Amino acid sequence: MSSLDQPEKMHRKKWWNPSKKEAVVGWIFLAPEAIGIIALAIFPLIFSLFLSFTNWNLVGGFAEMKWVGFDNFTRLIDDSKFLKAFQNNIFFTAITVPVGLIVAMIMAVIIHTKVYAKDLFKILFFIPYICSTVAVAAVWAALYHPSSGPINRFLMELGLADPPKWLVDSHYAIIAIMVIAIWQALGYQMIIFLAGLTQISEELYESAEIDGANGIQQFKSITLPLLAPTTLFLTITTIISSFKVFDLIKFLTDGGPNDASTVIVYRIYEEGFVNFNMGYASAMSWILFLLVIAVTSITWIVQAREKKA
Repeated sequence: MSSLDQPEKMHRKKWWNPSKKEAVVGWIFLAPEAIGIIALAIFPLIFSLFLSFTNWNLVGGFAEMKWVGFDNFTRLIDDSKFLKAFQNNIFFTAITVPVGLIVAMIMAVIIHTKVYAKDLFKILFFIPYICSTVAVAAVWAALYHPSSGPINRFLMELGLADPPKWLVDSHYAIIAIMVIAIWQALGYQMIIFLAGLTQISEELYESAEIDGANGIQQFKSITLPLLAPTTLFLTITTIISSFKVFDLIKFLTDGGPNDASTVIVYRIYEEGFVNFNMGYASAMSWILFLLVIAVTSITWIVQAREKKA
């Protein structure tokens, strides 16, 4: 080998060093995940945005696709079923999120401070969260039965002659589903709060007790402020979950009666996979996406301002 070839070979060896090899191996291992994200998340997101500006019947194939611009979005303004679903979703979120978090926090504090065998209670409350939603809905459908369900039987024993019909009553259907949603998510929220409570030093409570603070004062001055990051996390995740509710509604009421329990995701399903109007369903999906971003952003900003204050 000539002396002229040696510098070139040395330069090539220097460039292809062990760190480069590690980087290539790392990218090889990351490639399947990256491909999966592109194929299952990024591409559908972009494609749904494109579809929202088209009129496309899924059965007709791509040949039937027609560009309509913002017509799908303007059509939503006059769509009474979508507006009803939007209203139901806001009501569902406005009740289930704060009520669920308040109950979960109170129960977490009680279990953390007053209850023995804490791990047993964690398991018992967490079971509904990991159970199949369809199985949970089937159990609650039996509980809500208008004539032979245990809930109405109990109410009649208390003297209520005409108890609510629950899932078949347009006034109570959405409320009945909200109760199930709160109950099912309670175990998960409670465990997250318990994890946050374990990070609070007992010395703070001991000092507050020496200063004469009672339990409620300790809760307001110590527990609530120090649980703020946990509460923010649960608030955002619960809001997102509340806007995605579908399976309970599909199984229990199918959006009825008279659209009383229809929410945005159910309307998307109805337009996209019942009427096969994928363009209109995609427009609804993007309205839902923007709505979730707006609500979670407002929550984040409010929490940030409260911290500064």
